Amino acid sequence: MTVTSEVTSGRANQKTRTRRAIVDACRELVRTGADVTMPEVAKRALVSRAEALAPVASSRDPVERVRFACEFLLRGVLSYQGAVRAMISGTITRPGLAPVRPGIRFGLIDQALAPFGDGPDRAQLKRDLAVVVSAEALFTLTDLCGLSPDAAVASAGRTAATLTAAAFRD
Repeated sequence: MTVTSEVTSGRANQKTRTRRAIVDACRELVRTGADVTMPEVAKRALVSRAEALAPVASSRDPVERVRFACEFLLRGVLSYQGAVRAMISGTITRPGLAPVRPGIRFGLIDQALAPFGDGPDRAQLKRDLAVVVSAEALFTLTDLCGLSPDAAVASAGRTAATLTAAAFRD
């Protein structure tokens, strides 16, 4: 094995460990009912906020970054969908709880788009993405459209990528 492949392999292993720590932190926060925010996830996972998107951190492609953030969130939702469904149900039946519902999607969207500046167009894109990068979108695709979990994640990722590509094309 060459030195280059050892370094690459080491980085891949580190990315896998970082991803696992982040997913585990999200699960623990959801399980305990705590706020699932980027700062809290990072603190519990012992990583920087930027490491949530570590696999695409060096990417200058907004479409790749947003697709990864979407798929990352939805795979986490699948891991604890019972708790997530209960949380959504609670906010539907008691709308006053909505403001305290975890908002990790917004942190991931912000992090994915951070390198590309802000402004009215970015604010609109973030609102558009909030509809797709969501547990509700995932459950619509699985429950109502009959997609498998993997197909639903891929579909939402494609939609998020399409929205992002359109926004950056304009």
